[in-house]
Amino acid sequence: MLKLGVPSKGRLMEKTFDWFGQRGVRLHKAGSEREYAARVEGIEGLSLVLLSAGEIPRELAAGRIHLGVTGSDLVREKLADWPAQVRELVPMGFGHADLVIAVPAAWIDVDTLDDLDAVAAAFRATHGHRLRIATKYHRLVREFLRENGVADYQLVDSQGATEGTVKNLTAEAIADITSTGETLRANHLKILADGLVHASQATLFMSRNARFGDDETRTLSVLARRLGLDEVRP
Repeated sequence: MLKLGVPSKGRLMEKTFDWFGQRGVRLHKAGSEREYAARVEGIEGLSLVLLSAGEIPRELAAGRIHLGVTGSDLVREKLADWPAQVRELVPMGFGHADLVIAVPAAWIDVDTLDDLDAVAAAFRATHGHRLRIATKYHRLVREFLRENGVADYQLVDSQGATEGTVKNLTAEAIADITSTGETLRANHLKILADGLVHASQATLFMSRNARFGDDETRTLSVLARRLGLDEVRP
């Protein structure tokens, strides 16, 4: 049985169901909102697994599901060397959000990563410790800042209300997901001109570690044609 993991609730689940439904594969969540039973109509041999969006990258990497829908940011954040573990099949055109670096709007001379690097060096010289950037995307942000030559900072973990960490004096800058930027502006933060870390959207991924027998391979081929994809092989 070919296993497809999709988000278990919210707009991401609804949009995923709509996307597949428009292509003749009808996904259904059975029972109440709190239940995780599910079923598929329109294609034989496909099993639906409801998971949190954050669980799907790990389940793909472990090979416990063959296909999964989740944010491209989550795959890149949660999986080291992600292209060796999953294959990106198709961006799905919804769930758009940008992971960005933002600093206080009052920092009128800080508009770029070079400016941030200079401020970070001055901050350490003045305060004796590194400038703090609050985020829950440690891997993505660390790689991005290293590639762009920013040093003298430390990442501090924030699993919620990241925009408020600067006001609460637990960080000097942030790296967080935004769709419109309104929450950042409401918290007197501005996005650096070159501070886009990753433009994320919902994406269909395939595991490179799952077992594909003859039945799973046949179902995958049928599904790929139904979804309008080029021939997909495990």
